Amino acid sequence: MFNFRQKDTEFYDLFVESAKYYHQGAQMLDEVLLNYSSAGDKVKDVIELERAADAVNDKIIDKLNLTFITPIDREDIYALANGLDDGVDYLQGALQRIFMFHIDSVMDGAVTLTKLLLESTGELIKAFSLLPDIKKNQTELLAVTDKISDLESEGDRVYRHEVAYLFDNVADPIELIKWKDLLQNLEDTLDHCEKIAKMIRGVVMKYA
Repeated sequence: MFNFRQKDTEFYDLFVESAKYYHQGAQMLDEVLLNYSSAGDKVKDVIELERAADAVNDKIIDKLNLTFITPIDREDIYALANGLDDGVDYLQGALQRIFMFHIDSVMDGAVTLTKLLLESTGELIKAFSLLPDIKKNQTELLAVTDKISDLESEGDRVYRHEVAYLFDNVADPIELIKWKDLLQNLEDTLDHCEKIAKMIRGVVMKYA
């Protein structure tokens, strides 16, 4: 029933798989902002993506329950797994907003935030790929987490600029509410990338 192996890479492999789903969700969002007519199809696709991400998260939790000796602390594994799964949920929310709000044009800031999300989720894949050998990869891991923090800071700047633009230039209150909600969702998703990066940084500090 229990797994006593000290060297076990399956947790790390599952983290990478989950991070790739997060990145794929960002890619879907980027594609929709380039072609709004695809929003309906992408919402269906992201629902399937979210189910696949949930399945990976379930595998991690099930394995955690059956593993006596884990490669990193159990609470870190649990937090990282749920953090990645929540990231896909954020992206699903963004795509559903675009579809529900019948958005047929796009703000440049939304495109920029999505590009930052693409880059951040790509960096998360890199970080989780480096995690199996924390001591060897300490410097590179910290550099990756710092880069994600920098991308999030840039996202904050873009978000503030775009919200200010909305209040200065958009007279229709419905349009203003729709775009503010979507921009907030994108900024929250980018914040979530940094939250996961901070978790990774904490693991590095603990084990390097």
